Amino acid sequence: MRIGLVRRGYSASGGAEAYLFRFADAARAAGHEPVLVCGGAWPGDVWTHERIVVAGKTPGEFADRLAERRAGGGWDVLFSLERVWACDVYRAGDGVHSAWLDRRAPFESAWRGWFRKLQRKHREIIELECALFTGGTRRVIANSQMVKDEIIRLYGTPAEDVHVIHNGVPIHPAEPGAREKARAALGLAPAEYVALFAGTGWDRKGLRHAVAAVNALKIPITLLVAGRGGRGEQRGLPQSDRVRFLGALPGEKLRAVLAAADVFILPTIYDPFSNACIEALAAGLPVITTTANGFAEIIAHSAEGHAVAPGDTRALADALASWADPARREAMRPRLLEKAARFSVEENLARTLEVITAAQRG
Repeated sequence: MRIGLVRRGYSASGGAEAYLFRFADAARAAGHEPVLVCGGAWPGDVWTHERIVVAGKTPGEFADRLAERRAGGGWDVLFSLERVWACDVYRAGDGVHSAWLDRRAPFESAWRGWFRKLQRKHREIIELECALFTGGTRRVIANSQMVKDEIIRLYGTPAEDVHVIHNGVPIHPAEPGAREKARAALGLAPAEYVALFAGTGWDRKGLRHAVAAVNALKIPITLLVAGRGGRGEQRGLPQSDRVRFLGALPGEKLRAVLAAADVFILPTIYDPFSNACIEALAAGLPVITTTANGFAEIIAHSAEGHAVAPGDTRALADALASWADPARREAMRPRLLEKAARFSVEENLARTLEVITAAQRG
């Protein structure tokens, strides 16, 4: 079976791109032919399988060009990670745009929300989303129950057509002495209480709430921030002498920082299912996030981490304080590692191929 894999844009650190690379390799190993259908931003040397470039500078233009060539596209089934007019299977890894705009509104001025809804980009995305969820695709894959519920509530998609397949995580067992080595490299004291935030797009990921929570704690704590904010996002953060900015980190360096941390915090305003959180869980860290993160549905609250209301700084500070005891963290670590092992990349890819194969058979 030739599987067309759709993704318009490219980011070297993007979660969707990493997913596509893993999926293509798994599909090839299972005897299928993966074909990337992408925009011109994709570098020619990063994809080792067949590739088809489709023009289009905006989401709508790309979807239009793809629709024009879909009938004779050269694939047996079209699996899209991009909002397009129609496909056989759509993976809603970016969540539901309408839901994101609704969740964002309380955290910005009314005029910004009004202006955003008038922008061409957002109008195009919502139009494409509506087309997909109201008959444009045979199957939808949601990476959390939260996203499935949003799709059904906002677009009336039949529940039986939406399959929840949580994100998978590659397991990288920590080497002996990794924590001590990582802490020494970062200049951290052995007993220092360290929280880690990792993410790009700090407004959406809620970094200002993490900084405010750290500032509110009466106990010593250091917050490490991995990733980069958008234009002006760092200037909008609360002042703090407890925060260290590490910049964007490639996978290997981020794993070292995870080894140095005691707890992971991501107070996101909206996240379909955070890859960073599942990676932190796989490093044995309790995760503090929000109820607006699909990841929150897989952890036992208070026991394996916390999910608080977006923007609730006091609840974030209380959650951080509850994990300050090293004995509690050490006792919980085996349970966290065991939980993460249930969400393997292999399981995710196998279940995704099952949905695609069923869609191809009709």
